[in-house]
Amino acid sequence: MARNHCSSHSRATQPIIFIFLVWICSLPSLSLAYRPGELVPMSRSGQYHGSRTVWHDVVGRYCPVFAVNKEVLMPIPKPVGFTGADPYKLSFQIGHEKVYVPWLYLINRKSPEVPMIDFHLKYSGNDIHGATAKVIDMPHHYIQVHQDIKKNFWSPQQWPKYIIVRYTWEETSEIDVAGGFYVLFGSGLILSFILAIYVLQSSKDKIEKFVIDTIVDTSPEGGVAKVE
Repeated sequence: MARNHCSSHSRATQPIIFIFLVWICSLPSLSLAYRPGELVPMSRSGQYHGSRTVWHDVVGRYCPVFAVNKEVLMPIPKPVGFTGADPYKLSFQIGHEKVYVPWLYLINRKSPEVPMIDFHLKYSGNDIHGATAKVIDMPHHYIQVHQDIKKNFWSPQQWPKYIIVRYTWEETSEIDVAGGFYVLFGSGLILSFILAIYVLQSSKDKIEKFVIDTIVDTSPEGGVAKVE
């Protein structure tokens, strides 16, 4: 009898455990959170003459740092079959969320100036909310400081090419009051539902005993009521 009771109790709690796990999985993951000064992983893909490379991880010192503005001198490898006749472009994925940055034309972009990649990243709290990037002409005061970059960039024989990459972070305060209310209300409702099911299942035997005792106490002569 006790074994059957434990078995039925175990089966009754299985839906509760399942619902609880679903609720936990629906909560935002904390594993994607960043801390100020933490390295943000980044990967890169290149395309030249219709041939596209796979995604390659960018070396850490060239990656963005969360909530920290900085500039790096990033090496750009020579694409396979490069002749200089076609444009060479790069694309990036930033962070664990793999925020996608579309193709950026770097070589043969029909400009006499040395290119520079300007990243603009948005964050709130410990989360990345988006990233954009564009290729701009390198300011002349940069060229004065880094004169070798111009020589290296326009030389057909010198590879890898070196490009200045600038990371600028912008903090946003996107507080969704209505969304937060719905999340809290929904979470509370689910927890209340789980708790109610658990209480009913755990008190089932007590309720049955209470009902039987009540019928017995209210029957004639303290016995079980007979129907004639």
